[in-house]
Amino acid sequence: MSVAFRVPELGEGVYEAELVEWRVQPGDEVRHGQTLAEVMTDKATMELPSPFHGVIREVLIEPGTTFQVGQEILQYDPVESAAPSEPAGGTAATPTSVTTETPSPVAASPVAVAAAGRPASVGTPDLRVRAAPSVRRMARSLGIDLVTVSGSGPGGRILMEDVAQVARREVPTSTAPAPSPLLQFDLGQAGTTIPLAGLRRKVAEQMVRSVSSIPHYSYIDACDVSSLVRLRDELAAPLQADGIKLTYLAFWVKAVVRALQHVPIVNATFSEDDRTITLHDRYDIGIATATDKGLVVPVLRGADRMSLPETARAIDQLVQDVRAMRAKPDQLRGSTFTVTSIGNFGGLASTPIINYPEVAIMGIGKIRRVPAYDAHGAIRPMDEVYLSFSFDHRIVDGAVGAVFANKVIDSLRHPARLLV
Repeated sequence: MSVAFRVPELGEGVYEAELVEWRVQPGDEVRHGQTLAEVMTDKATMELPSPFHGVIREVLIEPGTTFQVGQEILQYDPVESAAPSEPAGGTAATPTSVTTETPSPVAASPVAVAAAGRPASVGTPDLRVRAAPSVRRMARSLGIDLVTVSGSGPGGRILMEDVAQVARREVPTSTAPAPSPLLQFDLGQAGTTIPLAGLRRKVAEQMVRSVSSIPHYSYIDACDVSSLVRLRDELAAPLQADGIKLTYLAFWVKAVVRALQHVPIVNATFSEDDRTITLHDRYDIGIATATDKGLVVPVLRGADRMSLPETARAIDQLVQDVRAMRAKPDQLRGSTFTVTSIGNFGGLASTPIINYPEVAIMGIGKIRRVPAYDAHGAIRPMDEVYLSFSFDHRIVDGAVGAVFANKVIDSLRHPARLLV
């Protein structure tokens, strides 16, 4: 007897999503906590975990389709699992109707096994937590005690994605596929037609909105980073011993924050609705990150309050979370300035598109060794990088953009100051 699976609540205020990719196909046996599909809301991309143990009979929508919360998207045939022991004289209930409200047995679920040592009962609703009924049902079916889950919604409300993250953590690692050591990009296949869907569609919409509403202008300059290269080489090994991966990106961010503090008009957002410019007193830096699905911009909060090692550690964690699809919606919005780098791919300079509704962005090219004249006219080797800035010309005048760029360059030429 087939059972309909209906989409549970995906997040506070989220009523629809787009199917990016099915992770299961008809005929596949699916266990509790296994990913059914990758879906995307207007807030984030997330994995949809299975609350049942069964065999997929039919998938009802195609990738690229927008669906509503509560909509039936697949059907499955339940697989009987060993039921929990019944009280004396009790018998196991037999389902008499097809419904998504009846949770499948969870005794054989690896998530349930991992959760067996929790103190609270997962079968009784706990009024201490804030969660929708669909979230509670999902947690029950996965054997997860909501008391142990940190809610990311308003007022600590637990969302479906919070339960999904716990489920992914607790499924034994032996059942999870090994991560690819290198990021693989979708380079396309000649002779095919593909829909503009998922993250690619969101990126396209954001880029069109930015270019069509913001009058960009670019400012590009070269920067001597010889001292920075030496300093980074000296610090990399001892920080690595403490588990911190020190990349040049941490220096770029620290230099940007110093310049934003010096030129507040660049640390701003512009509202098209009421035609106001908000100069922020927080320094939340967007880190443009390439993933195998497309460009994502997680946000480094409070970058002005971090030391260089703290910045490096936080950036590394952000990038890992995004590429492993662990990033929460609030990690992907609210930046005040964005940094993007093409240096890893070999480019010298670019003309980056501003991350709307910000008013500026900085792009970093590759560091290269070039010959240069010193103060005495002698040729010496120099490590050089091109910095590419794009500014909203409605907000940032050319001279002001140059002041900002020169402040960034000055900090990178004297990187020891970034340690203070």
